[in-house]
Amino acid sequence: MKMKKLLMTVVATTFAAAAFAQVGTAVNETGKAAEESTKEAGDKVKGAMSTEPNKSIDKGKAHVHKAKARAHRHRAKKAAKADTH
Repeated sequence: MKMKKLLMTVVATTFAAAAFAQVGTAVNETGKAAEESTKEAGDKVKGAMSTEPNKSIDKGKAHVHKAKARAHRHRAKKAAKADTH
């Protein structure tokens, strides 16, 4: 549990620093990307420590969170680019 809290803190701090420079949609999407990345990390840790069939379920969830985070990061980057032009 401590490892998960530490990981969430590190990820939140990293994305918060990037989000500070952005506005509007970019901030919202960056927050969503951080949330999904944190969920992905949590599911990976759970998957590593559990046995089948939960291991496969957790790995699958981690892949979904990774894809969502990537989509949110892409939207945030696009929104930030639109804000600067």
